[in-house]
Amino acid sequence: MKFKLDNIDQYNHALGIETLHPLVTVCNLKDVPNRELIDNEVTWHYGVYALFLKNTRSCLLSYGHKEYDYSDGTVTSFAPMQTVTSTPIPGLDHDVVALLFHPDLIRGTSLAKGMADYRFFQYSSNEALHMSERERGIYLDCIEKIKEEINRPIDKFSRKLICRNIELLLDYCLRFYDRQFITRELENSSVMATFEQALDDYFHNKESIFMNGLPSVKIFADKCCLSPNYFGDLVKKETGKTPMEFIQHKIIDIAKEDLHSTNDTITEVAYRLGFQSSQHFNRYFKRCTGMTPTQYRKHSRLLA
Repeated sequence: MKFKLDNIDQYNHALGIETLHPLVTVCNLKDVPNRELIDNEVTWHYGVYALFLKNTRSCLLSYGHKEYDYSDGTVTSFAPMQTVTSTPIPGLDHDVVALLFHPDLIRGTSLAKGMADYRFFQYSSNEALHMSERERGIYLDCIEKIKEEINRPIDKFSRKLICRNIELLLDYCLRFYDRQFITRELENSSVMATFEQALDDYFHNKESIFMNGLPSVKIFADKCCLSPNYFGDLVKKETGKTPMEFIQHKIIDIAKEDLHSTNDTITEVAYRLGFQSSQHFNRYFKRCTGMTPTQYRKHSRLLA
């Protein structure tokens, strides 16, 4: 089954619940009267922002080609233009607290200006936020404040207070994700090892360079089975550097070695690294080192 979710009333109507605010809704999926979208496999095409706190393991989600079997106390988040498939697990309930809000709710607010900071909306489904009991309590407290405002008659303060409480909730999610990066040291070390090995392999594989040119962050995120955003945040948290800075350092390191130890032309070195032209390589190398490749070659050999 496919469901194109363009607005809040459409979602509420499908679940059989009342629309109390046209741009935002909060509900627990175990309490909704219409079960068709809950008890069957559904491919959701999101036109709204959505966060789901799963109090019990209830379904399999697939996003792209990845699947994840959720355990207790996880939060998944989705943004407009994303497509997600939900497959219920037979025999388990659906104790899932849902918060959905339309982009029009936050338009022109500080929350809208800061939405790019909440990179977890672009994480894949296997990168859910796993919360402690205390964190879950804080999360649910924010949800209750939003729910309280939704249940009140709409007045001139409603939108501002709802948006502020959503912003507070998202800020807490950022804090909890930050803690999750720190506490998953073993998993993070494995990702870094995979990244470093994949980076070495890339520049030893002429076919990869021929097919793709200069490597992108997405190539290595895919190798680690992570979304580019989650991968980037993890690498930055572990090392203080972005994945692109790692890639850049590797390119410059190989270029310096080639310039110093071979007599290959600048063009040959550039093409071997994946640059489309020697001019691009010259600009890239000078921006990173302060010298052109030719200047570096002369300088390094004088010091040898």
